[in-house]
Amino acid sequence: MSDRTSSPTTSSPFSPFRHKTYAVIWSATVAANVGTWMYSSAAGWLMTTLDADPLMVSLVQVATSLPMFLFALPAGALADIVDKRRLLLLAETTIMIVATVFAALVGLNLITPPTLLLFTFLVEAFAAVTAPAWQSIVPQLAI
Repeated sequence: MSDRTSSPTTSSPFSPFRHKTYAVIWSATVAANVGTWMYSSAAGWLMTTLDADPLMVSLVQVATSLPMFLFALPAGALADIVDKRRLLLLAETTIMIVATVFAALVGLNLITPPTLLLFTFLVEAFAAVTAPAWQSIVPQLAI
């Protein structure tokens, strides 16, 4: 046995939140994920009011999932060769514009099943482009 007494280091699960950058990125990610889940649920629900055909309703899930399958690997390569910050800003701004146009169309009752699928695909495509860049900036948060 050792004569030295060592106190065990206690670490709180909330200790990373002492770093402002981490806290901001974490909060933004949680908010974005909740928004994405709400969008996906609402898109499926909206499709049932536009066209209750099971094929059309299931195509909403396809439009939600297919972009990650198609674009995640190329987006990872893109994130490695361009400035990640600019890529994130451009893609997130594009998502905001697409979502705003979609919301306006829904608000004006101009949405149709094909436009719902198109806008869902576009939002998820740009989300797939941002995913690798978001994941790769985490190590840069170390202080």
